[in-house]
Amino acid sequence: MVEISGESIVRAVGLSKQVETGETRLTILDSVSFDIAHGEAVAVLGASGSGKSTLLGLLAGLDTPSTGTVIVEGRDMFAFDEDGRAALRSQLVGFVFQSFQLLPALTALENVMLPLELAASANAESRARAMLERVGLGARVRHYPKQLSGGEQQRVAIARAFVADPKLLFADEPTGNLDSATGAQIIDLMFELNRERGATLVLVTHDEALSRRCGRALRLVAGRLTADA
Repeated sequence: MVEISGESIVRAVGLSKQVETGETRLTILDSVSFDIAHGEAVAVLGASGSGKSTLLGLLAGLDTPSTGTVIVEGRDMFAFDEDGRAALRSQLVGFVFQSFQLLPALTALENVMLPLELAASANAESRARAMLERVGLGARVRHYPKQLSGGEQQRVAIARAFVADPKLLFADEPTGNLDSATGAQIIDLMFELNRERGATLVLVTHDEALSRRCGRALRLVAGRLTADA
């Protein structure tokens, strides 16, 4: 296992991803390397098909690279098996997805409680209720996802992402399924919570204006890192 010292919470080291399509090998990411420091807010920018979501999946250990690795808090993500990577994510990582990814058979409260219960954390229900209050859904705790608007569902997803106090938050086009006004409210909420809780934010977006709210932007073009500023 690789051990890394220093201030980085995430380090991408020569990350590449290829997939076979018939007799052709398609390169989705090509030798991408960068460091992200504790507490940074970093946007990953690029057009559709540039490799943004693939990069996010690799950083989170949800997918495996063809070459290279990811170091998270000094630990080589790919020195672990799938269960080990899942355990590391449960300790460190929160997610906000474009498609909300709520479990339809669970209430808002139960969805937010889920990461706490999986980690066998104490006071799961009271902590989940407090987070739902914080995102403005204290009166909706018993509602199921289908009974909530898109903006409300994303608020539940944000509450779920932050409830276990992750050190690292990954957000993949979090406003992609929302109208512009609702999306702006969701982004404001996400940045407020991120500041309050001191998490490191990695935000995948194609939106230049949204990227400027982050302290730094990584720009991908056809799978290659072309700018880091």
